[in-house]
Amino acid sequence: MDWQWRFLMVAFLVSLSHGEPLGDSSFSCNNTVQGPHLLADSQGYVCSVRNIDFGRGCCPEEGQQFSCSGCNLVSQCCNTFEYCVSCCLDPIHTSKEFALSSKSARQLTAANFVSVFEYCTGRCRHNSGSVVHENAYTSEYHHCFFTQTNLSSGRDHGVEAGENTDYSLITGRRGQSCDEACRQRGKKCKASILPLINECSVLQKSMNCKGACVSGSGPDLPSEVVSSAPRHLHPGACVFNSKNTLLSCQGAHRYTKRLCPCG
Repeated sequence: MDWQWRFLMVAFLVSLSHGEPLGDSSFSCNNTVQGPHLLADSQGYVCSVRNIDFGRGCCPEEGQQFSCSGCNLVSQCCNTFEYCVSCCLDPIHTSKEFALSSKSARQLTAANFVSVFEYCTGRCRHNSGSVVHENAYTSEYHHCFFTQTNLSSGRDHGVEAGENTDYSLITGRRGQSCDEACRQRGKKCKASILPLINECSVLQKSMNCKGACVSGSGPDLPSEVVSSAPRHLHPGACVFNSKNTLLSCQGAHRYTKRLCPCG
């Protein structure tokens, strides 16, 4: 009988999220119906399916709002769809202005998202940046809310590795800064070049990215994650820096090998 109860509950929640709220409360919530156990509502709360307020479609306002439990905030990917939606709804991560100006598909005729909740559920459910070769996940953290410009094909400005003759690209050792890597070769790290090589196209030509290139933020990026890194850090992937203000010749991390412009 348990499966029948779940079927009826999911059907009810689908109708509730698309129709008028039941009851006399002053507000109602949209919510996800992705999984059999958890729901995320449009206020940013996550709860058990059994604890949903049937009249309003809302989770109890208990626990952390905009929870990022099970999420990697560097890659902006989570291991659970519902917590991905909750984390994405945080205004710190997604502004209403940005969400409403985004299109639900790449086509020019595609409509814009009508709410931050719709944007977040769409981003967390469908994201080609979380897969390798279109049929395998890069890691268990495959519900991602980063923007389309962070995908492996979205940051190519036509900069070819080493096309400028006054510097060369060098791969540093694990845990080594670009200052150290360049100094060992009798050169200096050229900080002005870092924005030019902070591209998936350059990383994939210069390093062993194994097909994956993701977004991150940190002074040790752009770089390649070593294969022995913890799974949530995307071992073997290349990571470009989503924040140019963090680009630095001094940054280093014990699980990355930096791509360095030395001259």
